Amino acid sequence: MNQKRNIPLTILYETKLALNQAVLWLWIKLGWVKSIMIVPYAGFGNEKEILLVGRVIRDNRIGDSTPEDSVWQNIGKMRRRFMSVVIPGVNVKAEFQGEEYLVQTDEEGYFEFKIHPKKEIEFPSRWQQIELTLVDQVIRKQGEVSAYADVFLPVGNIDYGIISDVDDTIIPTGAMRMTEMLKTTFAKNAYTRVPFPGVSAFYKALQKGSDGIESNPFFYVSSSPWNLYDFLHELLQIHHIPNGPLMLRDIGLSRTELISGDHSEHKLTQIRQILSTYSQLPFMLFGDSGQEDPTIYLQVVREFPGRILMIFIRDVHSSRHDMVEKIRVELAEHGVEMLLVKNTLEASQYALDKGWVLEEDLAEIAKDKVKDEVENAQV
Repeated sequence: MNQKRNIPLTILYETKLALNQAVLWLWIKLGWVKSIMIVPYAGFGNEKEILLVGRVIRDNRIGDSTPEDSVWQNIGKMRRRFMSVVIPGVNVKAEFQGEEYLVQTDEEGYFEFKIHPKKEIEFPSRWQQIELTLVDQVIRKQGEVSAYADVFLPVGNIDYGIISDVDDTIIPTGAMRMTEMLKTTFAKNAYTRVPFPGVSAFYKALQKGSDGIESNPFFYVSSSPWNLYDFLHELLQIHHIPNGPLMLRDIGLSRTELISGDHSEHKLTQIRQILSTYSQLPFMLFGDSGQEDPTIYLQVVREFPGRILMIFIRDVHSSRHDMVEKIRVELAEHGVEMLLVKNTLEASQYALDKGWVLEEDLAEIAKDKVKDEVENAQV
């Protein structure tokens, strides 16, 4: 849907773009842009189409986190994430299974591939790689700029898919309290930001499902900005949470909004894309009561009848119980149950009762929950 043109914001946005271009030109002339990098975000697809996005930026040289990183090191890395120098208007080439595709980065340095191969896609394993190469020269002595993007393709026996929020669903964030959220985001890293107890074991149990084979796919839909992609991806890896495409949003000034990237619309758009891509697959939805997840998931159920197996909502804000209850009642009328849970074990027990996880995994989840609680208290 086209949004109404806002002339003052358009002028402000065009001014911002002009300044960005001037700064980029000056930095290149002064030799301050030493190297360029392609940042691919994990994509997904089916036998007919692959969706892949990413960004071209000045190499921000953040590197991996360590448990020993100080608060100031964490703040410095986060500052570099948000102070990215983007490279607009350059061509990026993708090579996949013998075919080449070309796109150009937009004003904010983002690129998007919608790959429709001429022949049916072969995917012997769930994760395939697409080679990306920067076609244009941006700086002197640039050398080859390339990266490999991971893409999820469905393979094997899949019982269901899982779409999960991240903030206050997987990791405590305090998204409704701005001061706490900023402190948590900037002062900690992927090691010291720890998930809710038992989440890793529960999600791994759901990935295995009832047959014990790790084939059920995960998709993470968050309202966090793309600037945090590497941080969140690293966090999921470090804490052994199942790998899956991570869909974030662009936040900032646009031609129509002072702060672009509406929370609800972003999540709805991404979930619609996932459900449409895997049209024969039922899904579970995981979120929290802190923001709009119950309302968003209700809309998903309305638009995709018969596709949602279950909705789990982590109880992080008692003042929203009445709202959640009203939505729960309406969801029940659509034949979908929504469970408000205080902890991971509660959700795990329900999943076991429904036959979605194995009984042996419940004991593992309970053990991990206790272990996580001890470790969390030490952080």
